Amino acid sequence: MRRAGAGARLVQFPEGAITYPGKYVMSSAGPDTVAESDWTRVDWNILRQEAEEIAALAGELGLWVAFGSIHPLTPPNRPHNSLYVVSDTGQLVTRYDKRLLSHTEATYMHTPGTDPTVFEIDSIRFGAALCIEAHFPELFAEYERLDIDCLLLSVMVDDPMRAVIAQAYAALYDYWIGYAIPAQYSATVPSGIVAPGGRWLARCPDDNRPALAVTDIELDATDHDIHVALRYARPWRRKARASLAEHAPAHVDSRSSTKTAF
Repeated sequence: MRRAGAGARLVQFPEGAITYPGKYVMSSAGPDTVAESDWTRVDWNILRQEAEEIAALAGELGLWVAFGSIHPLTPPNRPHNSLYVVSDTGQLVTRYDKRLLSHTEATYMHTPGTDPTVFEIDSIRFGAALCIEAHFPELFAEYERLDIDCLLLSVMVDDPMRAVIAQAYAALYDYWIGYAIPAQYSATVPSGIVAPGGRWLARCPDDNRPALAVTDIELDATDHDIHVALRYARPWRRKARASLAEHAPAHVDSRSSTKTAF
């Protein structure tokens, strides 16, 4: 955060940046069997203190921060797997709760969230998603309809294809993607930022060490690929999708309705 605070407006951390408890660690029947998680093992006061210290530092640095952790609910309800968003004044602005969970998360660990999350920084609209949700394109299409400019995808997995999928969403939906993973996975696929249209703008080194990837989000960018993605591709795709949702008039040409003739 101190390095990013030298000039950045927002710093994005991975899923589970404070803690990402494993299924065997939390298992009430562990350590060799996966079963219902025993959340009484968590010292929630320490996790809250860590989150509050991050928020205080964000206010000190004048830096927006998005970071992953677990969010407690009223017992016996399981916690959410979440991404907290703190403003440059140190205020908790919103929280995204992971909606589509892995089999283990859904069966033994977490309560799914219910809503997308959208927030603004300097008139730039951001959305959020977590890890395995990359495999559910309907979430990313939903954020396009919500008119976001950048989607923060925070991940906790060593999976090169997940970065490829993230890059594809930038090309399909023409918004920026912030892709954040833990440093220990960077040798496979480092963190980075993808431009509308699908080009990686900045990436961390692939040396398994903590690092920052930094770029500017410019809504009036003149880079040819970004300009085309924002001014032409995104509006045209919206129009094309809208036409699919409308009732097309019945064709009067039998050459159109007959499917068994060359």
